[in-house]
Amino acid sequence: MSRIHWRDALMAILIALATGFTAASPALGLLHGVSIDALTALRWRVFAPSNDPAVSAAVVVAIDEETYRTPPFAGTPILTWTREIGRVLTAVADGGAKVVGFDMIFPNSIEQSEIPLGDETLGERLRGFDRDFLRALAVVARANKIVLGQIQHQDHPISPSPGQRIAVGQMHNIRSLNVHADFDNVVRRMPLMFSVAGIDTPSMPLELASRALNSAPKRTGDTITLAGYRVPAAVPNTMTLNFEGGTNDIPTYSLADLRACVEKGDRDFFRRQFEGKVVLFGTVLDTEDRKLTSKRFATEPESTSAARCVLPRPVEAKFARDAIAGVYLHATAVNNLVHRRALTELGYLQGAAVAICFAGLTAFAALAFAPLAAAGVYLVLAAFWTGGATFVMTQALALPLIEPVAAGLFALGIALSYRFAVSDRDRRFLRQTFGFYLAPAVIEKIVTSHRPPVLGGEIRSITAFFSDIAGYSTFAETMKPSELVTVMNTYLTAMTDIIENNGGFVDKYIGDAIVAVFGAPLDDANHATHAVCAALECCSKLEELNRTVATFRGRQLAFRIGLNSGEALVGNIGSRKRFNYTVMGDTVNLASRLEGVNRHFGTQILASEMTVSAAGEAFAWRELDAVRVKGRIGPVKIYEPLAVLGEENPEQKARAAIYAEGLARWRVRDFSGAARHFARTADADPAAALFLRRAEVFVRHPPGVDWVPVSAVEGHQVP
Repeated sequence: MSRIHWRDALMAILIALATGFTAASPALGLLHGVSIDALTALRWRVFAPSNDPAVSAAVVVAIDEETYRTPPFAGTPILTWTREIGRVLTAVADGGAKVVGFDMIFPNSIEQSEIPLGDETLGERLRGFDRDFLRALAVVARANKIVLGQIQHQDHPISPSPGQRIAVGQMHNIRSLNVHADFDNVVRRMPLMFSVAGIDTPSMPLELASRALNSAPKRTGDTITLAGYRVPAAVPNTMTLNFEGGTNDIPTYSLADLRACVEKGDRDFFRRQFEGKVVLFGTVLDTEDRKLTSKRFATEPESTSAARCVLPRPVEAKFARDAIAGVYLHATAVNNLVHRRALTELGYLQGAAVAICFAGLTAFAALAFAPLAAAGVYLVLAAFWTGGATFVMTQALALPLIEPVAAGLFALGIALSYRFAVSDRDRRFLRQTFGFYLAPAVIEKIVTSHRPPVLGGEIRSITAFFSDIAGYSTFAETMKPSELVTVMNTYLTAMTDIIENNGGFVDKYIGDAIVAVFGAPLDDANHATHAVCAALECCSKLEELNRTVATFRGRQLAFRIGLNSGEALVGNIGSRKRFNYTVMGDTVNLASRLEGVNRHFGTQILASEMTVSAAGEAFAWRELDAVRVKGRIGPVKIYEPLAVLGEENPEQKARAAIYAEGLARWRVRDFSGAARHFARTADADPAAALFLRRAEVFVRHPPGVDWVPVSAVEGHQVP
């Protein structure tokens, strides 16, 4: 993760505002509609229907495929069914239904037919055919339990036949069946009021719900209240439908079965099924009055799911359709009003605020993280938001879903494009220009600081690493320049990779020498440990190169490494026109001296007691001596790292123990005892051989009483 510059943060905010307002704008209202559709489907699949169909306020009496196939309806025009429909209507009303609505219109009567039939018309021959149906309408209307439907169609509404209008008392019991379709032709909202002759008249579902609740609706501006329930309205004078999903949320009875039940005389069945219900008569056919709704992704094969009275249950449909019968829109609206479960939607500004926040988080992620990581953040945000919005949907609150996700996707693309074209352009230039000259950590520090490099430094706790090839001048003279370049490039690449993999920073190359720092420019509390690990790995790697690389075989390159830990000045050091990121101080100088001291002890790695103390007990050490190097007054103990603790071999352990005993005798002036111990490993240990020679000299010529066991180092000479 990189730090975001104020300029990039401002751009992220602007991107969020632009994409958020755009995604939530009315011009892209389709996104909001699809959000409701998607949430309806997700809620249904994740949480299942929340309401028991048995408590549904509305039920449907369906003219379905079964009705068309069942006598006496089979093979006869629907205009001839009115008498049987009237019988079922009477049974339903007598069974205790609160109110009955017709989501079907008989605009004509067979009694009005002017088709000639002999010397008379068909209508004259069938005069009185609708008498029983009209009588049933009139009886139910006197109980205030009937509402017929009509369609508002320009200046000529499609209304029930004149006889039906008279039977129900004209417009007192006739209401509009019109629905509200969005511009994508999907019905998500239901109108609540219509203006008829300048008078506000409730729609069919509002009228049915008001009679069921025995409370007249009240309109104040764009707000409609029913029985104390303020109907939420994102679009004025409409209600957003809250579909349960599936197929059994509205109990549905086949007209054919109910007609057979009337013939049977089973009044108890009608009382059990319709008492206290709002009953809607309507068609439930595959080819008639189908509507796309916000339930379109949450449908199942339709069926007459309610209890049966006489006829056996038919074979159900096996295929679901995205459209549903129009009668279910009105039934759902009635349920929403009675149970106070209409969907609440956020307003434009609220929806825009959600989209802006989502887009803002995505834009900041795109500017702070790598592209793949930013895409991952976006997907996680989208998943969390989808889950949260789906859960909230169970509380009848439709949060925007597609808008914020779309805004986030737009913001991700725009922010990444901006980052590539503007924000990362300077970073790419720095990385490409200085990648071969500076360590990646230094470049990253310059990039993330958003400031040009300047002179100056700071005191940091670091471990300095110095290495040099032993006898470089000698073997370089024997090689061709091209061979020498190949060898050095291979060597320096391998060593640099190890140093950087352990968190170090290569300060510079001085010929064959490598100057590196651990603990800067990036903080590293374990810089000493990492430096020692790097030194041991470098030794192993050089042995591998000597065995496997053709240009190394036969030459057996060896090197020396000096390590020292402490405080040093770290930063941009140089002139005002040219400077380097480097380290300076006594800590660095001592590491350089220790590198040279290796040649006298025949060792490859020497570390100061400060490094040993900082590295803790992570390694097996051998104390070699206490030395006073040029430029320092006080002595410093020096150690050789043998291996990671626990990984040293038996020979290393034995040699270190013998050497420690010899050094202990040396320091108490027991030079004879020291010589005996050093002699045991002198043939295979150059450091022991060095101390054996010194001990033998002191056996013959003991030092004065002011002697201290400290070796002075002048340049590279040890007396």
